[in-house]
Formats: sequence, C-alpha cells, structure tokens
Amino acid sequence: MSISADVRPLTRPADRSRFSRPSRGTGLSPLSRLDLAQLGPNWYAAVMGTAIVANGAAALPVRLPGLIGFGEVMWALGAAALLVLAAARLVHLTRHREAARAQLLDTPATAVFYGCPPMALLAVGLGTLLLGSRVIGTGPAVVLDAVLWGVGTLYALAVAGGIPFLMITRHPVSALEGNPTWLLPVVAPLVASACGPALVPHLPAGLPRQTLLYGCWALFGVGLLATLVLLPVVFTGLFHSKVPALALTPALFLVLGPLGQSVTAIHQLADAAGPVLPALAPVMLPLAELYGVAVIGVAMLWLAVALTANLRARRAGMPFAMTWWAFTFPVGTCVTGASALARHTGFGGFTGLAVGLYLLLGTAWLLAAGGTAAGLLRGRLLAR
Repeated sequence: MSISADVRPLTRPADRSRFSRPSRGTGLSPLSRLDLAQLGPNWYAAVMGTAIVANGAAALPVRLPGLIGFGEVMWALGAAALLVLAAARLVHLTRHREAARAQLLDTPATAVFYGCPPMALLAVGLGTLLLGSRVIGTGPAVVLDAVLWGVGTLYALAVAGGIPFLMITRHPVSALEGNPTWLLPVVAPLVASACGPALVPHLPAGLPRQTLLYGCWALFGVGLLATLVLLPVVFTGLFHSKVPALALTPALFLVLGPLGQSVTAIHQLADAAGPVLPALAPVMLPLAELYGVAVIGVAMLWLAVALTANLRARRAGMPFAMTWWAFTFPVGTCVTGASALARHTGFGGFTGLAVGLYLLLGTAWLLAAGGTAAGLLRGRLLAR
C-alpha cells in the first residue's frame, strides 16, 4: 500500500528547486499559490488537534487562573480552522473531482484519513458546548453542538462502515502492510459516543434522553469492537513491515486514540446514566473506573513506546509532515480520560497524570501548528 501521498515530508531533495523561492518572479505570495487539488482529509487533523487542546482545558481536574479563558481561545481557533478548511474542501470537491475521487477510491493511504473530518466536527461541537457557551450563550451553543454532533455522528458511521468496505472490495491492501492510520475510520464512533452525553441534560426528560444515551452506548460498542478487530492487523503490519517511512513515525501515537477515547467515553456515559437510567447507573460507574484504570495503563505504556520511537526518528532526521498532528489528538484523548478518572476516583495520581499529559499536548500542538504555518507560508505545503 503506498503511503507517499500522506506522509510526503516538508522537504525532499527532488523538490528543493520547486519550493526554494516560491514567490520570486511571480509577485505572488506562497498562500496565493496554494494548490487545493492536494488538499486531503488528513488536514482535518489540525482542527482535531486544536479542538482537543480546548476540550482538555475544560476537562482538567484542576482550575488554574486563565485556563478556561485559554480554552475559549483555542476553541475559537479550532472553530475558525474548521470553517476555513470546510470551505477549502468544498472547493477541492467541486473543482478537483478526479483528485477527490482518487483520494477516496484509489488511494488507501488517503482514504483512511476520511476518519478525520467527523472527529473534527464532533470535537469542535463539544468545545462549543463546554467553552463556547460562555461566549455565544447556552442556547446557541446547544443548538450548534447538536447539529455538529448529528452530522459528525452520521459521517462517523458512514466512514466506519464505508472505508473497511472499500478495503475489502477495492483497495489493494495487505494485512502485512497495516499501520496505525487504519484505526482512524473506526475511532470516529468512539468520539461520537464520548461527545454525545454532554447533550443529554439539554433534551426533554424521558424517551429523548434515553434514546440518545442508548445510542451513545451503541456507538461505543461499534468503535470499541472495530478497534479490537483492527489492532491485531495494525501490529501485524508493524511487526512485519516496521514503520514504512520515517515521516510516518508520528502515526504510532494514533494507537492512543481509541484507548484514551474509550476511557473518556465510558466515564461520560456513566455520568449521564444517573438521572436517565437509574437502574443501570450503580453498575456503570464502577465499570467505568475499572475499565479506565486498566486501559489508561496500557495507553501510558504505548505512549512511552511511541515517544521513544519518535525521538529516535527525530535524531535520524525525520522531517516535518502533516503526520505530526498525530502528536496531538491521541494524547488529548488520554488527557480527557485521565481527567475523568481523577474526577471519579479522587486519586491524586490521576490528577497529576492529566496535568502532565496536558503539558505534553500543548508542546505537541506548538510543534505541529508551527510546522504547518511555516510550511504554508514558505510554500512547502500545498504548493503548485
């Protein structure tokens, strides 16, 4: 399976003459020379990574001065990035239809990134409710989150079923070439299951709340079971083919996504069950705590593996690529998962873990955002 379309490094020897002086002799700035035919769904990872910084600030079990204000700024930045990217993708889908068709139907390496757009919608929607409500008001925030959650959930289900269908029937893939990007389509329902419970208190009591909560549990099952099916395939590919390109090394962090997100989701579901499903609520919270402690332990072990591998790759000359955004959202899900454990168990160790992970997330966001901005301004990303 080719991966070059998604992990093309910021610079390549063959491309230096092409990008060395992008605006000289044309009078055009690099941004005016963007080639939207190259714009793939992987760019939504930048929105996901920004939104999870905001949501993590709201979830942290500590309240530091300025933390919520910082979260509001990051939410606004993520929402603005979503609007800009959605407009750019609309241009891509209408003016570059052949490129868009090839990304989905003919290039497995880009098709798996169709898991990113629904997660971007869901993350920004949750941030709107948690943080944006202080800016735009609770009523508009609830409506906007409901729309984004509804669209994002339908999108997530379509991707979770559609991409595996293409991999089975059309894409030339082999289990021996599996890599962590294959998890992206099936993690999206887990994100939906974690974001949906926040809407439960804003629905009329009775059937509407029960329907949403049961639906979120079903989404949790879809994402979790699909992840359990794909993880052995991913590790088979890693063990057999190793990391197939240096610039793909950050994708190792994607394994954290379903781990941290499932911990977050099961705690959110347990919280929402109290007033809605009182018969099940006494069972859900202990289950969430036991599951969360076990899975967050696995996540921390894999975090150590991924960090070590990326530090090694960096010393070997790993260049910037959009795969660096894999440093952000997966770590962010561990922030929200650890924060939920701290809130429910009262154990200070989880509070310290959540804060430490959030600092790591902030550092990762600065690296990814700085590299992306520099690449766009210097004409090294999406350049004609």
